[in-house]
Amino acid sequence: MTGLVTTIQPLLEVEGVAKSFPGVRALRDMRLELRSGEVLALVGENGAGKSTLMKLLSGISTADAGTFTLDGAPYRPAGPRHALELGISIIHQEFNLVPHLTVAQNILIGREPRRGRLLLDERALNAAAAELLDRLRLPLDPRAVVGDLTVANQQMVEIAKALSHDPRVLIMDEPTAALNDAEVATLHELIRRFVRPGTGVIYISHRMEEITRIADRVTVIRDGEYVDTLDVASAATSDIIALMVGRAIDTAARPENVRPDRDVVLTVEGLRTRDLLTDVSFDLRHGEILGFAGLMGAGRTEVARALVGADPITAGTITVHGRPARIANPAEAARLGIGYLSEDRKRFGLLLDQDVASNIALSALRDRFTQAGFVRDRALRAAARATADTLRVKTPSLSQVTRHLSGGNQQKVVIARWLVKDCDVLVFDEPTRGIDVGAKEEIYQLLNELAAQGKSIIMISSELPEILRMSHRVVVMSEGRVTGVFDAAEATQETIMHYATLRPDGTAADAGELGREYGKAGRE
Repeated sequence: MTGLVTTIQPLLEVEGVAKSFPGVRALRDMRLELRSGEVLALVGENGAGKSTLMKLLSGISTADAGTFTLDGAPYRPAGPRHALELGISIIHQEFNLVPHLTVAQNILIGREPRRGRLLLDERALNAAAAELLDRLRLPLDPRAVVGDLTVANQQMVEIAKALSHDPRVLIMDEPTAALNDAEVATLHELIRRFVRPGTGVIYISHRMEEITRIADRVTVIRDGEYVDTLDVASAATSDIIALMVGRAIDTAARPENVRPDRDVVLTVEGLRTRDLLTDVSFDLRHGEILGFAGLMGAGRTEVARALVGADPITAGTITVHGRPARIANPAEAARLGIGYLSEDRKRFGLLLDQDVASNIALSALRDRFTQAGFVRDRALRAAARATADTLRVKTPSLSQVTRHLSGGNQQKVVIARWLVKDCDVLVFDEPTRGIDVGAKEEIYQLLNELAAQGKSIIMISSELPEILRMSHRVVVMSEGRVTGVFDAAEATQETIMHYATLRPDGTAADAGELGREYGKAGRE
């Protein structure tokens, strides 16, 4: 927590706010109070109204009723630019970056220094961005093209862009969804430096352990209505979650070890890629959830991509059900019964503007639902309906455009696709990224059910509590290597973070002490 709150003077107040869209009441009698010098967490399930409220605060939409007050004066933004001028800046969950522009150009877009009226002063632009990045302690090259950056570094560009406006109120919508523990710690330190008397942060996150570290208070909303505001120091995580979902959830469950005599369905030996992976070896057993942990850049996603043929391998072998396999592309992986859910489902996993049925049937379209060049629509929809019902996908109909589903239901659609394809090895990269606590529980239950049915699952996650809760065994990676494999009974946050920071010479990186602190904080 920031520990900087020295006054209860409201910086921003929301009273009696309502907002409706055709056929949907998004907010009703909404309340919120952000005090000067505090971090206020805002939590609620997907669809609770968080995004709608943030759009009202940032000037994207206007309220039907209610009042907004900023530092004691009425706050009525005429649009996003006006909201920035009044001192409210927002970092959206969906990136608002121009991929073909540089870091500097994205940070200062619309405010670029110029020579004369027409010419862009590239040197001054890069210098200004470099000064800001240095002040924020963000290790980014202002000249780098944003589209070439990792998702985590793109998030850092968004943060730098928001802070470049020197806002009084900073709204952060899921700012750590793409960050690992060390990067989260960097972000939290940046927030602590930003928050002072006269400024404040509204911090939206589904990660309860983060809220207990960074927030002073937490406001809970459910179904578009205000529920309660609690002091984080005295609030139990279970109480916050119960307020969010309206029921108690057991977050302390741990899996039992999978019996070592179970059949091995996948073996990887000596896997190597040109850019990162070095001698990666592991096996996956029947009905097992094998968790992959490590810091950003450790090589977890690269293992998944190499396994399904999305990235070429330069050495090593892959054996599927006892037979050597040469996998040149994801289509070949699917034919071998290996399905892949990318960490960026919206970019690589879904056809967002196609309907639910088309997305579910996509991987099996040619094999199961095409005859003589024609799509067997009735069979396609029957299979999609059966799988959607099995996974409890919440959608008005199979004709619903996938973009309009919640994050959790979009994730279920991708999983459904590989079940229709009848894949028995499922590789899930960040399966709960960007979805709320209640939806996470549904995904957890689903993964456990799939494992119980005999599916074998590789689960990559940046959230250590998630890895520990779900994995029968944990593979830990650092700098492109496997540094340890642990059964569920012996895996702890401290152990995982220690092995996640091991260098090739056997010494631990500086992040090791940080990792152990995070493990301690997570248990407390």
